[in-house]
Amino acid sequence: MSSVLLLSGGLDSLVAAWAARESHPPALALTFDYGQRAAAREAEAALCIAAEIGVDHRLIKLPWMSRLTPASLSDPASDLAEADDASVWVPARNAVFISIAAAHAEAMGAEAIICGFNAEEAATFPDNSPEFVRRCDAMLELATQNHPRVISPTLDLTKREIVSLGIETGAPLHLTWSCYGPGPEHCWQCPSCRRLQAALEEAGCYEQWREQKHTHGG
Repeated sequence: MSSVLLLSGGLDSLVAAWAARESHPPALALTFDYGQRAAAREAEAALCIAAEIGVDHRLIKLPWMSRLTPASLSDPASDLAEADDASVWVPARNAVFISIAAAHAEAMGAEAIICGFNAEEAATFPDNSPEFVRRCDAMLELATQNHPRVISPTLDLTKREIVSLGIETGAPLHLTWSCYGPGPEHCWQCPSCRRLQAALEEAGCYEQWREQKHTHGG
């Protein structure tokens, strides 16, 4: 069952893609630029991850969506330390991404769309939840001819559990970019950085991750 990967360059999408790579061999990886400050770093990370997996990578630019992206993600003057989950919501973002991935999946004959959803963020963002996945699958039954399924190996996991799964499967966690900012390094102040740091610390590999990140120039 071949797949299209949704790769943001972050922890969740990396581990999901890595965990699914044998059962759902990837045919293509997609990354989106929708006007977010981190777009360049996310695309760079996703390209490196795709190379490790051995799959073609495509960056899709959505300039129209930049007008809908909140200032906390798009405005260089916005203070990342003051961002919260409510302020980083992008209207229908995951629905848009899955629809685009589904179009590619149908055109390529792929039967799955691999996403890095998780239980922790589903508490705040309903488009990370099992119900969202079920409804996407129902929509794709009517929207496509080959009916690709949305599959997320991380769907029921917390961030710490995702880190543990990444370690267990040998995923190159140091290649990720999870910050809402443009770099050159993670800010460790935005909500995404805070979640990542907490997960790495709980899994006992925060210092190791930072050392690998610096060693590889990430």
